[in-house]
Amino acid sequence: MGLTDFAVVDRAIAELGAEPASIIGVLQAAQEHYRYLPKELFFYMAKRLGVSVSRIYSVATFYENFSLESKGKFIIKVCDGTACHVRKSTPVLERLRKELGLTAKQKSTDDLLFTVETVSCLGACGLAPVMTVNEKVYPSMTADKAAALLAELKNTERAASRKEEDHAA
Repeated sequence: MGLTDFAVVDRAIAELGAEPASIIGVLQAAQEHYRYLPKELFFYMAKRLGVSVSRIYSVATFYENFSLESKGKFIIKVCDGTACHVRKSTPVLERLRKELGLTAKQKSTDDLLFTVETVSCLGACGLAPVMTVNEKVYPSMTADKAAALLAELKNTERAASRKEEDHAA
């Protein structure tokens, strides 16, 4: 990838301070921008914050919300907590994976449009089974509803791409 633009890191450090206590905040800002944490950032952050690369890496790998793998534009989280599981979240997950050609190991589509993850709890047990797409909650999901939502997201994305192409022409 050869990441050379560290402006997002610089802005976060300017806001939070160039000190070790800012590691988590800077990582959060970087992940929000890139949708994952490119490893090239660790060396730059270490130098700017005056800590070792291994310290940055250990923080990034300790917290489950940080990801070292690139993620799709649409991050889908399927809850598999007790309430969701007993209300049939597994068929929802299986349908999403089937529709997108994903497996438990391959979580993102090759075009990086979709990432499908399971989570232990989304904190919406009364809405089970529940999933989120980029933090928007979708309650009472079924396999068919999940497939319809995927189709809607794909159509929206295609329309946006066509609009961009029209403006570029």
